[in-house]
Order: sequence, then structure tokens, then C-alpha cells
Amino acid sequence: MPGGSFEVVAHPYERGDRFCPDYHRAVEMIGRRWNGVILRELLLGATRFAQIRAAIPEMTDKMLSSRLRELEDEGLVSRTVIDERPVRVEYALTEMGRDLEEAINALSSWADRWLAAGTDD
Repeated sequence: MPGGSFEVVAHPYERGDRFCPDYHRAVEMIGRRWNGVILRELLLGATRFAQIRAAIPEMTDKMLSSRLRELEDEGLVSRTVIDERPVRVEYALTEMGRDLEEAINALSSWADRWLAAGTDD
């Protein structure tokens, strides 16, 4: 490159690395039971606990509460208390959480193609 130089950084697999801690942490964050479904639901916009719960009927209130807290601790979900009568709490994706949209949509497309009921491929 005239007038300058740059360093080409190889992908971890190209360097021979087999374990990537950042990738592992990301998979654990979104791959934990129910987290992916919660994140997918929140991609539709900010919502209340009861609306998330209604969208995921197999999930208990206790589990939803626990998972939302974990996702909030990871920086993927924000919790906003709205001072009304009665008090209202809304959950929304943070910028970091919204940045997962492409990955979540890709996984959804993959599931539709390969895991859909009745697929003979």
C-alpha cells in the first residue's frame, strides 16, 4: 500500500486456534434455554413482561424473570420502570441486543429450512 502499511490479521481458525472464548461466550449468552426466544420476541419492540410471557406459553414466570435479569446483566436487555398507576415495567433490547438481529434472523431462516416440521431434506 503506497505511503502506509497495514497488518493483515488472520481469522482465529486460520491461525490454528480451535477455541475462541468470545464466540463461546456469545453462544452461551443467546443459546441458553429460552434466551434466543426472548431476544427474538424483543426484536419486535419494547414490551411488558406479560406480553413476553404470552408469546412463550411453555415458559414459567420464574424462568422468564430469571432470564430477563440475566440478559439485562449481559447488557442485551434494558428494563424501564414507568411511574404510572399501576407502575409499568417495559423490556427492550439495548443497542448491543439489537445488533443481534441479523444473527437471530439467520438462525430463524436456518431453522425454517432445516428443522421445520415435515421437512424431508
